[in-house]
Amino acid sequence: MKFALDAVVLLAYFAIIVGIGLSQRKKSNSVEGYTLGERQIAWWAVLASILAAEISAATFLGAPESGYTHRNWAYAQFAIGTIIARIIVSFLFIPLFYRHGVISLYEYLETRFGGATRRFASATFAITRVLAIGTRLYVAAIVVVLAWELWNGPVIPQQKFLIFAVALTILSLMTAIYTMVGGIRAVIWTDFIQVSVLVAALAFTIFFLLGKLPEGWTSVQAVMEKPYFFDFAKPAEPGLAAWLRNVLTADYTLWTAVIGITFLTMATHGIDQDTVQRMLTAKNRRQSALATIMSGIIDLPVVSAFIFIGVLLYAFYLHHPDPTLPRATDGTLETRNVFPHFILTQMPAGLRGLVVAGIMATAMGSLSTALNALATSFARDFLLYRAPEDMPESRRVAALRWSTLGFAIAIIAVGVVTSYYVTYHPETQIIPLVLGILGFTFGSLLGIFLVGIFFKRRGNDVGNVLAMILGFVAVVFFSRADLQTAVGIEAPLVLAFPWRIACGALVTILVSVCFPTPKGRVDAMEAVIER
Repeated sequence: MKFALDAVVLLAYFAIIVGIGLSQRKKSNSVEGYTLGERQIAWWAVLASILAAEISAATFLGAPESGYTHRNWAYAQFAIGTIIARIIVSFLFIPLFYRHGVISLYEYLETRFGGATRRFASATFAITRVLAIGTRLYVAAIVVVLAWELWNGPVIPQQKFLIFAVALTILSLMTAIYTMVGGIRAVIWTDFIQVSVLVAALAFTIFFLLGKLPEGWTSVQAVMEKPYFFDFAKPAEPGLAAWLRNVLTADYTLWTAVIGITFLTMATHGIDQDTVQRMLTAKNRRQSALATIMSGIIDLPVVSAFIFIGVLLYAFYLHHPDPTLPRATDGTLETRNVFPHFILTQMPAGLRGLVVAGIMATAMGSLSTALNALATSFARDFLLYRAPEDMPESRRVAALRWSTLGFAIAIIAVGVVTSYYVTYHPETQIIPLVLGILGFTFGSLLGIFLVGIFFKRRGNDVGNVLAMILGFVAVVFFSRADLQTAVGIEAPLVLAFPWRIACGALVTILVSVCFPTPKGRVDAMEAVIER
């Protein structure tokens, strides 16, 4: 059979991952063990887990799509902001969370402001993360759909949607099982294996593609488009207003990388339970900071490699035209499907299975991380919020495990809906879709944390909830041209997705600081600092 060896490779990979995950059960029978691994995880394992959490299947296929479409490294500029933000997170947020001894990050907000702020922030995180992960989830199933089409011929949209739904459901349930049983330890150690598979798949793909080009690197240079890396967003029209509009509406510019992505990464790595929970498993805050900063440094070559694959694919198909490349019903090329098509049609058996395993690895790594974080925040901030102190540890861990399963079901539902949408709207691009969802609400979350850190006597429960809602409304308003024209704006300013979090954070801060913090809360925070 054509894919028999690949199937063996994939089954072996899944068996190893699930086996490692299940083996961590004995070390996950306490809340501290299930959520933070007793804070005894080595920094290099934390580093691998952070990478696995942020390099999703959307990156595996979306970054090559960007390279194929733009034929430059403009997307890689984002690494500048991610490194700056990680340094800020390491010196500003991580010491704060270690000092307060939190398990759910939003516990800090209760100490600082009150219970309403904590629960509203936690609920905002949960809803946003379910939508974002569910949206990413369908991406891993793309390769399954294409393999089915190669094996059985073209499929109608209804069949394609059904394949998407079945594939992502199986992958999600498999991930949920070992995450439920093994907790954060299962997540981190399976992440380590998954990142190793990812790196191997990346390296093989690049060398394989270069070997297929008639003139190697020269063939690549011939197709690259300027600007190769830095885009200063110089507008066609003169003037500051034209330049500012171009900066705020373009996805990939140097200004976006330095400012917009810094805010975005501060949100995803500073106040997002999904990523920060990994950091808090380290033995101390110094090791946590080391893992965080190193993940940003390593992220640049990894993302650049993904983009390079996209450029290589463009050069390859320029020299080796393929009439069977995936196309939409209107005949336009489905750029996001070019890489999986190449994997399935050009790579040798066995190694093809390795690269497909790399795609599955990114999906499972992101999903397991999200499931554990969602269960932790939901259980701590809602289910066990008023739990009696003498509640048995086994019941607390059971609440965490059942929460994991519940969120897995919710994420599957979002993934199925996303698959349906993308099946009938194949022009949808992956990266803006995934990051755009986070941009609508994470700015509000970041703004509240920044108020808590920098404005010691400003902000309270009522003001914070109002501020977060208005931050969300502002982002929606500046992301929709139709809403702006409806209120009489003749030339709408539609923010590019990397600027949404900065916009939401700024509006949230401006509103929140209008409300004073009750004296009792100020005194409580000062007592914590003195300890």
